[in-house]
Amino acid sequence: MADLSKILSAHIVSALLATAPALAQESGTAAESETGDAPAAAAEPQSPASDLALGEPVTDPNAPGTTYDKESHGDWTVRCIRTEDGNDPCQLYQLLKDGQGNSVAEISMFALPETEQPAAGATVAVPLETLLTGQITLAIDSGQPKRYPFSWCLQTGCFARIGFSDAEVAAFKAGSKATLTIVPLVAPDQRVDLTLSLAGFTAGYDAVASLNAE
Repeated sequence: MADLSKILSAHIVSALLATAPALAQESGTAAESETGDAPAAAAEPQSPASDLALGEPVTDPNAPGTTYDKESHGDWTVRCIRTEDGNDPCQLYQLLKDGQGNSVAEISMFALPETEQPAAGATVAVPLETLLTGQITLAIDSGQPKRYPFSWCLQTGCFARIGFSDAEVAAFKAGSKATLTIVPLVAPDQRVDLTLSLAGFTAGYDAVASLNAE
């Protein structure tokens, strides 16, 4: 069976692999003569290496710690993380978008060993501009909503680690959709409702459980 700690950390590793865009800054100086006229700037001597481009390291897409999509089930993707021994832990992944098609959140789920409770775990990632004290609210179809706290934040966003009981996993398998709600930091009196499709959940969840048990 795959190491549970590898499964729990797979989403964190993929988040850390994301790179932030570089920032460019321009600066300049000007000198004025005693008469108020600015003298022409003197040309700087050109170094022989001034027109040479510096190379950037290339990340091996197959290196341990990188993620890959193994298969799809309905609206869910089986996403795995490469390990040195080839025993890659996998999770069931879905990207959540708002009504305008903007990517807002993502969720990764996986089954836990039958001898443990909760029965399943999940990691939910949301933007940094989320009100953390507002927590995450999740409701399956018309069922009773439940609220979950955030666990940590990185430069790429904030994350909540959630546990689901056997009954909740069964509700996911029997349901058609779930609603995940977050609160914007700039508008704490508003709510952002995101639809989590459950199409393909049962097949994907069982596939992940089977892969992680190998």
